[in-house]
Amino acid sequence: MKIITDKRNELEIEITGETHTLCNALRKALMEDKDVEAAAYVIDHPIIGEPKLYIRAKNPKKSLKNAAETLKSRCDEFKELIESDGDGKTKGKKAKKQTKKTAKKSTKKTTKKKK
Repeated sequence: MKIITDKRNELEIEITGETHTLCNALRKALMEDKDVEAAAYVIDHPIIGEPKLYIRAKNPKKSLKNAAETLKSRCDEFKELIESDGDGKTKGKKAKKQTKKTAKKSTKKTTKKKK
């Protein structure tokens, strides 16, 4: 990450190695902050360009940190949802192993030859 502009109410950074995925998520999270007046990003060239994120806010560094924490929290919540069985209970290693064993048994039954 490289800071391009760092003023009292403005921050512009270059986020090396990232794409629209992270930048758009950050921009959206930033715009949810009431202290942020503007948040945008640009990637000058689709193949070799590095994204530049621009923030105008009361305290742009603080707003960026809050947005990053919000994204992390949402990712953790999403991960837990994926790993749960739908009732909010997390599947353990035993459940995964049991599923593999069950799959092997059903495959064996279908591959046995009749005499």
